[in-house]
Amino acid sequence: FGLPLPPPARVVVGLSGGVDSAVTALLLKRAGYEVLGLFMKNWEDDDRFGDCPAEADIADVQAVGHTLDIPVQVVNFAAEYREQVFAHFLAEYRRGRTPNPDILCNRQIKFGVFQQHALVLGAQAIATGHYAALRRDGKQVHLLCPADRDKDQTYFLHALTQAQLAPAGMPLAGLTKREVRALATEAGLPVAGKKDSTGICFIGERPFREFLSRYLVAEPGDMLDPEGHMVGRHIGLPHYTLGQRQGLGIGGGHGTGNAPWYVAGKDATRNTLRVVQGHDHPLLLSDGLLSEAATWIVGSPPASRFSCTAKTRYRQTAEACQVEVLDDGRCEVRFARPQRAVTPGQSVVFYVGDECLGGAVIDTTVPVIQAASDTALSA
Repeated sequence: FGLPLPPPARVVVGLSGGVDSAVTALLLKRAGYEVLGLFMKNWEDDDRFGDCPAEADIADVQAVGHTLDIPVQVVNFAAEYREQVFAHFLAEYRRGRTPNPDILCNRQIKFGVFQQHALVLGAQAIATGHYAALRRDGKQVHLLCPADRDKDQTYFLHALTQAQLAPAGMPLAGLTKREVRALATEAGLPVAGKKDSTGICFIGERPFREFLSRYLVAEPGDMLDPEGHMVGRHIGLPHYTLGQRQGLGIGGGHGTGNAPWYVAGKDATRNTLRVVQGHDHPLLLSDGLLSEAATWIVGSPPASRFSCTAKTRYRQTAEACQVEVLDDGRCEVRFARPQRAVTPGQSVVFYVGDECLGGAVIDTTVPVIQAASDTALSA
């Protein structure tokens, strides 16, 4: 299970109301651990609108606790979530970037305030239903990809520290999702067939434009083609992301032929959206990127310059690249082949084989057009 201690150590499990965390508790209980379930209610804004989806999840958690005969507690970290995750989420959108709140949520909430609260409750370890693996090498903990590559969540866990991973375990590391559901069904868990949750961490699924409009003032502006001609109007930069095709509202009479339009860039200063025609337009492709300061799972990078693979979004195959770690901790990354829709605000995450090394928030990209121009100038 990747836990630091054998049974009968006391383990606090983060129960979400879903099948993954329920099976995590099941496996630990069967192995002889003393298990306590902890449900975090971290979002309260919907309560004001007469909708509280957390109530259904709490009921499911309590039903799981009853089935497994384990105690369950409900804790409220809504203030911490708003201050440490959601404020940053909104600030990034105001900058014209596209943040990934799940990464910050894991670091600040699930392995931050939740972990601290669990230790106060006397936990000797914590466990979550993440699909990832932990390997302990002396005092170091390494983060590895799980058996089920389709569910691999190391991308979202790359910003964790050794202190956060030291008391942690991830019992689903060796299981596929199908096996998890089969275990839940066999054990009679009431959430065995429950649909997987998606959407924003702790906020969930919702009409995204409507949701953002509650917190950000929409400032319409121009959509510009690569030559700077206006081809349409956008409803507000936060409502678009790089590579997006749907919802642009650009009708006929603009551009070349009937090729679809895609978002290729945002200019928050001018409040303009750059759009291009064609799925693989050069302005959608990047040869590299510059990141913000990186975090490393084992505390430091393998070298100041090294080769590895990297992901710039969750659902993609890791691509070969060269990484140079600058003196201030930022990373210059050059890919072996151009990458599409590399997005500032998202994260680049580094791997060597099955091991996740760490990663960083993407700051700027190196478009293939710029890269070709740089090469020509240097020649």
